[in-house]
Amino acid sequence: MTLLVLGLVIFLGTHSFSMARERRAALIGRIGEGPYKGLYSLLSLAGIILIAIGYGQYRANGYIPVWDPPVWTRHLALLLVWIAFILFYAAYAPGHIKARLKHPMLAGVKIWAFAHLLANGDLGSILLFGSFLVWAVLARISVKRRDVAVQHGGTAAPAGWRNDILAVTIGTVVYLAFVFWLHPWLIGVPVLPMRA
Repeated sequence: MTLLVLGLVIFLGTHSFSMARERRAALIGRIGEGPYKGLYSLLSLAGIILIAIGYGQYRANGYIPVWDPPVWTRHLALLLVWIAFILFYAAYAPGHIKARLKHPMLAGVKIWAFAHLLANGDLGSILLFGSFLVWAVLARISVKRRDVAVQHGGTAAPAGWRNDILAVTIGTVVYLAFVFWLHPWLIGVPVLPMRA
């Protein structure tokens, strides 16, 4: 579990540093924007790798159960994660979804983490997804305190529904790919019950 905790500290710590705008600006002023982005990317990648290895080791050494989620929580998690995937894409496709939520990526992370907390009752999962949920809540509070309207070009209404349709379509396709193939392959855990 040590590598998992270290990975979470590095990954979420790096992402939390960007909330400290004055310190971030001072560091960029000292080392330059290019090196800052490079360092940010390297630390984020290192954090993800450590999280993946640490969580894999934790799973291999046996779960530490905390509570036993009822079966219905897994069904609800499937629905919530589908919504999260749509929001992940909507963050990069300005439309009605983005205009309404302002920060669909953070909303997606919160929903994704909450869904996994519902469906998993072991200590490692609570630590992993609980950390992401707490970070996303704090990040949203931080963003709300800033002058978002000025930074994102005001509150002009989005043009048409094209990007929203794309968000739903592409989010759904990627979600289905994860459910049927990528989650079992990358995470080692099947999302759907195995058929005999």
